[in-house]
Order: sequence, then structure tokens, then C-alpha cells
Amino acid sequence: MKILYISPRFEGGIGGHAKRVAEKLREQGHEVKLMHVPHIPIKKLKNPSFTIFGILKSLSNREKFDAVHAWNIPSAFVMKYVNSNKKILSVHGMYSEQVEVLHSKSIGTLANQAEIKAFKISDKLTTDSKTVKKNYHEKMDVNFIYLPAPLDAKKFKNIGETEKKKNQIIYIGRDSYEKGIDILKNIESKINGNVIYCTNLPWEKTMEILKSSKLLIVPSRMESIPQVIKEAFYLKIPVVATDVGGVSEIVENEITGILIPPENPKKMIDAINNLLDDNLQMEKLSKNAFEFITKNFTWDVLLPKYIELYEN
Repeated sequence: MKILYISPRFEGGIGGHAKRVAEKLREQGHEVKLMHVPHIPIKKLKNPSFTIFGILKSLSNREKFDAVHAWNIPSAFVMKYVNSNKKILSVHGMYSEQVEVLHSKSIGTLANQAEIKAFKISDKLTTDSKTVKKNYHEKMDVNFIYLPAPLDAKKFKNIGETEKKKNQIIYIGRDSYEKGIDILKNIESKINGNVIYCTNLPWEKTMEILKSSKLLIVPSRMESIPQVIKEAFYLKIPVVATDVGGVSEIVENEITGILIPPENPKKMIDAINNLLDDNLQMEKLSKNAFEFITKNFTWDVLLPKYIELYEN
């Protein structure tokens, strides 16, 4: 099949997921192209400029595709003008709710209107979270296909051996409000360990640091399902995460990780420090998490579902 992927960027978050799917589908013999669209690198102009430049690019190139796949709401408006038999939209998280928290209620209302239009453009809708699927159905009466983001275990073969750093805690993610990095920084002095922030490093280097750490902290205010939790599970690094979005779909409290309430610094301090002092609990969580991720989220399990999405 000939497929076009559209995303503001193809690294980190949903864009990074899109790139990983494209690589795997190419291995299966499918032709997958990534549409690279320029944008104005100013916060309030990024999405509008991406959409405008993307539409112009689509209108100037009438190449035919079997399917076009947009990997966030703004990408759907670019997808509309692509010459394709099938239009697919993937959303990770509740888009308008995220926009409202990050900007304002009025802008959130506009984002909700954009959601409605984007859904109408699309023949199929997918999300990586059962929670997001349920919420969109209840809120807007739209039906999503649950399609988890797989973990490519083969890529970890390139991650070399590392020395464990005593009581090293790692944060991996954007330096942004929704990720709760400010909460972690405010309590850092009360944590019985050394916090390392990986906000803008290559994936291989980030995984090396993760592998050398004692635990991963995910202090987010909002999420879908962070890929980094799956990566920590595979590397057998215990996880402390806030119970937001779809996080609890993979982090089962005291089974595969530790769940804490969002925006609760005291609970975060206690959870981190208590886990650092409990080697037996860390071993139990690591073992359970590794078994869970290899059973449910590898390409061997999920690749057939992606192929069916395009071929059905």
C-alpha cells in the first residue's frame, strides 16, 4: 500500500509514534511517506502556520495515496486536501481539554469546534488509550478504534550496558506545564536522590540514562499513555506516575508501578522516597511491568492490527 503520514513533527509524542509505525510498515513492504511541513516557531503560530503551509503543499501535489493518516487534529485539515481513498486521524489525549488548560477556555472552545470538523473529515479515528476512546464517545458521541502504540524491542539492542547510579531518578519529557516538570523541580530538594532531566536528548542517549537510573518519575497533569513508561517497563526500571489520562491502563498501583494523585507534591515525595528504600518492591514492580509490556505491547502483538487498519 501507498500511505502518507502527516504530523507537525516526527519526533517525540504522537509524531515519534507515527515515525516508528512508518518504519515498521516499510519493513513489511508498504510505501509510507512522511509529509514534512514548515511552520512558524512561535507558540501561538505553530499550529495555524503548519495547517496553512500544509494545505498549500497538499494542493500543489496531487499524488494519489491508498491512505492518508493524520497524527493530530491540525493535521486533519491538511489531510482533507490529499488525494487519497481513505482518511485516518489519530488522537492521543483529549485535544480541546488540553488546549483549554494550556491556553484559555475561549481557545478551548475553538479547539472543540476544530475537533468536530476534523472528525467529519476522517473515515476512521484511532487513539492509543481506552480512556480517551471512552471520553470522546461520552462527550461527543464519536467512535474511536483503540490502537495502542507498540514498543519496538529490537531497538533496545543498540542500548549498551550501563552502570546503575545510586538513587538516580529520571524525568523524560517536554519542559512544559502539562508534563508537571515544575512540580518535580519544586520538590527536588526533598527527594533522597539525584534527579536527572532528559528534555531534549537523542533517544539512544535518553535510554542509556534511563537504564542507569533507579526509577522513572512521570509527574504529568495530563497524558494519554506515555511511551516512556513502556520503555521503562521494558528496561525494568520502576515507575512512579500520576493517575491522569490513560496512565492507569498500564500502571497498576503496586503491581506494575506506583500511582499517585496529580499535583500532589507530598504524595510524590513520599512515593519516590519510599520506593528508593524498598528494594524488594522495586524488584517486584520491575518484574511485573516487564512481563506486562512484553505480553501486550510489542510489534508481534500489535502489527497485525495496524495492517488491518489500512487494508480493511
